[in-house]
Amino acid sequence: MKNIYVNVMPEETRMAVVENGQLMALELERPEHAHLVGNIYKGQVQNVLKGMQASFVDIGKAKNAFLYVGNGKIASTAQANSPRENVTVGQNVIVQIIKDEVGTKGPRATMHLSIPGRHVVLMPNSAYIGTSHRIEDNEERQRLHDIVRAEVPKNMGCIIRTAAQGQPAENIVRDIHCLMKIWDEILAKAKLSATSSLLYRDADLVIRIVRDYLTDDVDKMVIDNPKMYKRVCDLIKVTSPDILQRIELYEGRNIFKDNGVTEALEQLKGRTVQLQSGGFLVIDKTEAMTVIDVNTGSFVGDMNLADTVYKLNIEAADEIMRQLRLRDIGGIILVDFIDMETQQQNDALLERMRQLAVRDRSKTNIVDITSLGLVEITRRKSRKNIESMLYCQCPVCEGNGRVLSPESLAVKVCRNIRRIEARKHAADGYILQLNPQAANEIKAMDSFRRLRDEYGVDISLEPSREVMPGTYILTQK
Repeated sequence: MKNIYVNVMPEETRMAVVENGQLMALELERPEHAHLVGNIYKGQVQNVLKGMQASFVDIGKAKNAFLYVGNGKIASTAQANSPRENVTVGQNVIVQIIKDEVGTKGPRATMHLSIPGRHVVLMPNSAYIGTSHRIEDNEERQRLHDIVRAEVPKNMGCIIRTAAQGQPAENIVRDIHCLMKIWDEILAKAKLSATSSLLYRDADLVIRIVRDYLTDDVDKMVIDNPKMYKRVCDLIKVTSPDILQRIELYEGRNIFKDNGVTEALEQLKGRTVQLQSGGFLVIDKTEAMTVIDVNTGSFVGDMNLADTVYKLNIEAADEIMRQLRLRDIGGIILVDFIDMETQQQNDALLERMRQLAVRDRSKTNIVDITSLGLVEITRRKSRKNIESMLYCQCPVCEGNGRVLSPESLAVKVCRNIRRIEARKHAADGYILQLNPQAANEIKAMDSFRRLRDEYGVDISLEPSREVMPGTYILTQK
């Protein structure tokens, strides 16, 4: 049983994929922070970095887009058969965003454009026809290839999506014609629009769900907003009328809570993930990579040690691949599994993870096990992940996850008072404001006795909830 639940509000749209009662995928979108990925812009080259074979393109956003041009040349127009010329400052180019801005880095762009539909993806600049590797039947692959080849111009290409499998020719042809019309509109806008302007905006989250997630293995898609439900039904009637009965309107109060999604979302907050066997994962994110540690916890097994470890690692592998999708973790990932005794077990673990990686919509590569026993994984990053949208950096710990201990805080205060006393004696003493918990612990330490004896000053401790943990306010009386 695989269901899609969609919660629509003016402030936010959320989508959850639940398979056999377990949350498997999550996406959210907010109007004021809409993703740029998939958008096509007419931009202007601002500067060229020959040493990096790249340029920065102004697309009308706060940060310029990074465009890698490989051999230092790009097409002078959007057509695939156009002559190629050197990139120059001030040149107008048509680019598509393939990665959202992250931190201080601006969005990443490409000139290899693609316009996705439900059954195919049109590639206006590539004379190539590809087929999803998930379509395994050779006769079906050939049938779909022949349909697409007959409709797509020779100077354009297409990728046949998994959703096209088993579809009648008219549905696929209709999809292609719709995408070609969109491309003609993009070219028309490019001629008339000013530099650094949006030519094409990718579909919003709900339409992307229909386009990308509503596959044959989905039993139903449930939407809690009547207007959005009608919009989806109208779209389905045109693109795939045979699946219209799978779209449902939810009339309850809380679609996520009533279907167990809210509880699952709460578990994504922490760095620790519990396994059903009693083991657990610890997920830590750094600037360079994400590190995942597998721990046995309370799991002792009922077999010999080798089989116990192997069983736990397989369970952990399943949960790790699920967490990568749910948290949308990208880049380099290192997993420290529990050491296993045989190479056969290591190979079986890698094979299990590669089978699970095929289900991931983001390109995921299970590299190998290093000499230190760490499994290397790479996962493509494109959109902002859920964590960056839901949370911001803690102003107290500044992202470290730690604050000064009461003892370290007392030492810091003493150092500060000594520095003040070296310049000018405070005859009336000091008032020290601390977080209540820190104040209680420091009182028990009697940390300021030496200062009273040495300088003859009184230090009054005042607990205050307005003072953040790990900080203090020191004033003279």
